[in-house]
Parts: sequence; structure tokens; C-alpha cells
Amino acid sequence: MTKKVNQQYDVCIHGAGIVGRTLALLLAKDGFRVALVDQTSQHSNNKKDVRAYALNVASKTLLETLRVWPEASQATPVLGMQVHGDASGAVNFHSGEQGAQALAWIVDVPALEFNLAQAIQFQPMVDTVGAIDDAKIQTQLTVICEGKHSVTRDKLAIEFEVTPYHQHAVAARLRTHLSHAGIAKQWFKNGEILAFLPLSQDSQTGSHEKIEQTAGNYVALVWSVNPMQAQSLLALDEAAFALAVSEASGGDLGELQLCSERVAWPLQLSNAKHWVGQHATLGAWVLAGDAAHTVHPLSGQGLNLGLGDVAELAKVLRQREAWRKLSDQKLLRRYERVRKWEFLTVSSVTDGLQQLFARPEPVAEMVRNWGMQGFQKSGMVKRWIAKRAMGL
Repeated sequence: MTKKVNQQYDVCIHGAGIVGRTLALLLAKDGFRVALVDQTSQHSNNKKDVRAYALNVASKTLLETLRVWPEASQATPVLGMQVHGDASGAVNFHSGEQGAQALAWIVDVPALEFNLAQAIQFQPMVDTVGAIDDAKIQTQLTVICEGKHSVTRDKLAIEFEVTPYHQHAVAARLRTHLSHAGIAKQWFKNGEILAFLPLSQDSQTGSHEKIEQTAGNYVALVWSVNPMQAQSLLALDEAAFALAVSEASGGDLGELQLCSERVAWPLQLSNAKHWVGQHATLGAWVLAGDAAHTVHPLSGQGLNLGLGDVAELAKVLRQREAWRKLSDQKLLRRYERVRKWEFLTVSSVTDGLQQLFARPEPVAEMVRNWGMQGFQKSGMVKRWIAKRAMGL
């Protein structure tokens, strides 16, 4: 549903995904008039979305303030996490060690998108518009949240540095014979990264059986492999694919059954040179979310970074001096400085881990597994890292 463009706006947001809609609701809550440009197709391909996001405490708190957090069956708490190296190295985290309810929540993408769309529809300060000429929208500030393949960012010729990982992520949903008990699992082996994210129910079939969230038998799979291996996995029949996943995970959750479509996409590390700027015709602009940066999914921080972006941007605009315009470049650079530092911190860790475990040399194997053993015993350092990942 789109609304007619009939007035001047404080902010125009390009991109009506999770990040863009969250920002629109945050700004509307602060009294800003917002135009949300939604260029997505209205025609569904009838395929179920198999993606799931790991959202930390900070993201959950943000979405709860907007009243768009999904219901319990669609947001599974992660009580612990087990990370296995390719030899004896292993690291374990548990929410009890942090005095927290959960380390993170695994959230179904369609459920969150639906809640955001409903909230936008009933927010009078936000007008949703289709693909239109930018000149027809009068605004002080344009925020680009169109994802890593942003058309608007490319039109502005904003430098966007991309480093391919030469890996594709293969995602699917699986039913497990053994309960995941609310524990996320991750294996680093032979340059591949396999992750099981606990789910409360099988959202792909619409099953709403009442099961304990900590005793579920469904997981979201994210398997980072080389491009050829990804194509081979997609070509397998359902039984053979489930067997391949079971073997790669060492049969940790028993017999597996595929219960969704399989999708794959290339992985990359990317970062825009500038996140704020001024354009001759578009005026002041800001990048947020994947339009500004992407990281490897091994840390589960991609959407958390995007939501952190819009939370900080909304804060900067809300707390600006009364005499500053929303287009003030000094004001917008406050946002850029804070969020670029956070991206640098997260991307350095994820990229370092990916590069370290991609190396096949025996020396590299010895170093990384020795490091995991040391980290497991590090106490205060381990707790600090866990709290950082939780957004605390």
C-alpha cells in the first residue's frame, strides 16, 4: 500500500527493508515527517523465505520500543553457543555466564518484516511511496538503506569497496531428531563454516505446535562453502543434502530432514568510503545498513550493525542543537564517526576469523585451535567479548 506524495518531508528513506522501516518508525516517533521509498515488487514468487537473523539484546530492545518484536514462536532465545574448531579447539558461551535471559534471539525474517509493514501502515508521520523521481520529493535529508546492491548509492557514484570471500552461504531449514535445547552451534572445518541456529517451530509449513523454545527440533542452517561446493549442495536431492549436513556436523543433532527451499548467495566484506555527504541534486545524504557495509555472517552481526546504524542516526538527529538543520554535514559526521568505528571493530574480528580458518597449513591449524583453547579459559576477556556481541 502506497500513499500520495503531497508535502515536504524532513527525511526521505530509500529502501523499505527491515533497516529502512525501523528508521522510519524511529524518526516518526521523534516527530519527523518521513517519506519511505519502497521499490520492491508487489508480486510474490510464492517461495518461503528461509532466512533467519540472530538479533542481540540491543536490537531486541530497539524493536520492542517500536512494538514490532515478533511473537515468542518466531523469536527463539539462544541460551548458549558452541563453537568447534577443526581440531581440539572449542569455545562455549552461555547466557547464565552473562546474567542474561539469552545471548541472542533467532528471528524469522518474514515475521519481523510483516510487523514492521503493519506498523508503518498505521503511522501517520510516514508516507510510503513507490519508485518516483527524486526531484518530486522535497526533503532536508536522504537516507539510503537499499542493501548492498543499492541503486541510489551507485547513482551518486559513492565509492564502495568490495572484497569477495570466494564463499557462498547456503541457507535452509532442517528438522532434527535430537533437541537443540536452545543452543546455537558452529563448526569451522576445511575452510568451511557450518552453523545451526535454533528455531522454536517449523515456520515453513505454518506449524504452530506448542513446544518448549529450549527443546525445539528445528534449526536454520547457514553453511559457508566455496562456490562450486555451494552449487553441488543445491543440486543434491533432499535426502542427500540432509545427509551431507549431518556428516559435516558430526551427527550432533541426530538424523536431519530438509523442510524448506535452499538458497545461496555470495559473501563479501564491503565498506563505503564515505557514509555521509552532499549531492548537487539529491542534497544531504546518509548511508545505513548493508548500503554502507557488509560483513561475513559467521558472527551473526549483519543486521545488528544495520539496526545499530539507524538507532545512532535517529539519536544524532533527535539530540541536535536547535539551530542545526538535518542536512548539516558536521551533524551527520557524528553518526559516521560512531558507526564506522563499530563496523571496524566487528569486521576486523569476523574477517580475521574467516581468514584464519581458511588457511590449510598445519601451523595455522595449530595456532587457531591453541587460540580457541586459550580464549575458552580467558574468563574476563571472554565475558567482555560476549557482552560486546550482545550489544551491551
